[in-house]
Amino acid sequence: MEALTRRGYTVQPFKVGPDFIDPTHHSAICRRVSRNLDAFMMGENGVVETFRRASAGAEIAVIEGVMGMYDGVDGGDFASTAHVMRILSAPALLVADARGMSRSVHALVKGFLEFEPGMRIGGVVFNRIGSPRHRELIDCGRTAPAIGYLPRTPGLEIESRHLGLAMAHETAPSAGLGELMEEHCDIDQVIRIAGEAPFLPRSDAEEQKGSARARIGIARDEAFCFYYQDNLDLLERSGARLVPFSPLRDDFPEVDAVYIGGGYPELYAAALESSSCRDRIAKATSDGMPVYAECGGLLYLCESLETDRTHRMAGVLPADAWMTEKVQALGYSDGDWSGGPTLAPLSGRILGHEFHYSQVECRQDARFAISLTRGRGIASGKDGLYAGESLAAYTHAYFPASFASSLVEAASAYRRA
Repeated sequence: MEALTRRGYTVQPFKVGPDFIDPTHHSAICRRVSRNLDAFMMGENGVVETFRRASAGAEIAVIEGVMGMYDGVDGGDFASTAHVMRILSAPALLVADARGMSRSVHALVKGFLEFEPGMRIGGVVFNRIGSPRHRELIDCGRTAPAIGYLPRTPGLEIESRHLGLAMAHETAPSAGLGELMEEHCDIDQVIRIAGEAPFLPRSDAEEQKGSARARIGIARDEAFCFYYQDNLDLLERSGARLVPFSPLRDDFPEVDAVYIGGGYPELYAAALESSSCRDRIAKATSDGMPVYAECGGLLYLCESLETDRTHRMAGVLPADAWMTEKVQALGYSDGDWSGGPTLAPLSGRILGHEFHYSQVECRQDARFAISLTRGRGIASGKDGLYAGESLAAYTHAYFPASFASSLVEAASAYRRA
């Protein structure tokens, strides 16, 4: 992406799967918002529609895969990188880790090339080359087109933690990354391979915002930074004016509803506890303001969050949360709305993803708005804990239109009241 932008191309980035972190790096490099392409959450038509709509005005699109090329849901192919390739008829570059191998890497590459007939792999990038001699040894037995040989280069690693890589705003840009690609990869050939993709007509769906009927605050800072751009766009098309604010630093904005995404509240629990926003959100919810929260936002709305010590949170929901050392849920979630506050649709399906290292213990009279058929949720397949007009879930949902409309309408009703 950086090499192409350095050449002056307008690059539209994408990420296969339900990933919030890698797209921040894409967006920083390309200066266009990276989009997720996930066949489980979006459906095949949704993948095509998002790709078409987001690519408007771009000269080339680069899609980062997820896991291994053929790794999909439950060990199958569905929602894999290969599945998205087929949906879009997109050619691929296979990145092969050559560390500790020479001729054996070709057996690995051959397996990928022949595993599923009809896949269009335009060439191979051999990664983590140890020396010029290592490259020569690999080149001897090569059968697939080599697009590049990337040497192991200290300083290009991105640090990781319990939910994956560090976010783009937390890391300094890797100096010289674009130059490294130009030196060791055939970027001209990459462009030619991209040109083999078939033409996709421009989307008929315009990125138009609906006339604003309500103001929805979007909690966005270091603590709350996990959002699907398609969800935000859908809220705007449904009649919301989005108002970003920081629960860590800002005063509570003049809004009619609040959406609190996931992120890392556990890393900023002390600051969230002392921030004026905490009490203001609690007051707003007691007045009936609709609030929707996901994962990290769920922890924030609980009465307390235990990390190195116990921190007071907003106290909107009848529950306490604590961090654990092991992952508690990881995978897709699938469920149905089964009641709840007015911001929840009366019925319908909700699809999303769970990934967290926390647990939530609810009071005995806790009420839930989502019944899951797949995923853990908050308790025994129940998700969407709610109190009054506030609702929070472990599910990072990919919004259906019905939910976006319900949230905007609930905000509009609060505004009128």
